[in-house]
Amino acid sequence: MFGWELPPYNSGGLGTACHGLTQALASQNVDITFVLPQKVAVKADFMRLIFADIDGFEWPISAASVYDLQKFFLPGVPPEMARDLMSAVNQYAKAAGGIARKNKFDLIHAHDWLCFPAGVVAGQVSHQPLVSHVHATEFDRSGGNGVNPIVYAVENYGLNQSSSIIAVSQFTKNLLAKHYSIASDKVNVVHNGIDSSQYDSIVDESNPLQSLKDAGYKIVLFLGRFSLQKGPDYFLKAARRTLEFMPNTVFLMVGSGDMEKQLVNLAIELGISDKVLFTGFLRGEAWKQAFKVADLFVMPSVSEPFGLVALESIAMGTPAIISKQSGVSEAVGHVLKVDFWDVEEMANQIISVIEYSSLHKELKENSHREVKKVSWAAAAAKTINIYKKVLGRG
Repeated sequence: MFGWELPPYNSGGLGTACHGLTQALASQNVDITFVLPQKVAVKADFMRLIFADIDGFEWPISAASVYDLQKFFLPGVPPEMARDLMSAVNQYAKAAGGIARKNKFDLIHAHDWLCFPAGVVAGQVSHQPLVSHVHATEFDRSGGNGVNPIVYAVENYGLNQSSSIIAVSQFTKNLLAKHYSIASDKVNVVHNGIDSSQYDSIVDESNPLQSLKDAGYKIVLFLGRFSLQKGPDYFLKAARRTLEFMPNTVFLMVGSGDMEKQLVNLAIELGISDKVLFTGFLRGEAWKQAFKVADLFVMPSVSEPFGLVALESIAMGTPAIISKQSGVSEAVGHVLKVDFWDVEEMANQIISVIEYSSLHKELKENSHREVKKVSWAAAAAKTINIYKKVLGRG
């Protein structure tokens, strides 16, 4: 299995999803060798870890299996676009050839475009089937604007070289059909899961934001990458509308990204900067405290293949409003759903949840019960069935 990251060295939900799925697969007797592009201090006693920068080049690699991103340069696209991240993807793919020669395995499982080239090379070397796992596409990441043609080409190449494809939602499966012309029978929907027992909603008295709650403020949370895909600008516009009716509300923005400066300026332009708190990227206990103190979590994503953070919010006892343009909306029903662009309705829903305690309680209790059924064990069982079909055992 080729992955780009694992907790605690992860930048988002991809690493969390890889950890949850592999742990559940291992508990169902799947023997996993998980490959990361470089050595980091991660531990996972339920599977074997290999680091491509250490283990990838000890065996000779034939010229035929050396992966070259240069072939994906399109007319008018400068080669400089392949530097840095692209070159890391290329190096990972080259290392995959050596790793495939040294290890015995029945099939290859690669997560997202960063790992697709590695999966393809490993398949070429070993002649074993490749299962590609799509957590997000370039159309999601770009919000449909300014799609990177090289990334799109790499995605297309990896998907077409795969024996089978896993999509994290029907939303993503539909997108693969529309933008990548992938046949429906090649794509299997496996929703992400969560181990709800790892989360609790006990109020932490040392929470630095508890003083706001004690002063009578309601706290509405955005937690995610500050990018077009995640819709943080729509969150702020909904915040302005909400504050017209509920002035004792604070909007907590947890995360980082290329829109950070733009969002700070937007809060100032909207005249709400005194009611918006930017915390930066949080991990561990500080991350949990953000959910614990919040009265409501809002996920206004423009295009969200799944949205694992919504399950995490619910598991910690924080009700959620989620974008209808998300895969997680297929998996849970006891949340409020809104079109990301409908700022007026988003504000109406925020006001309803924080003003009416009966609605808040109903959402909190029902969604908390529901999320226990959206498990990694269920996702792993579906994944194993896909493996069996690919290997002709199902």
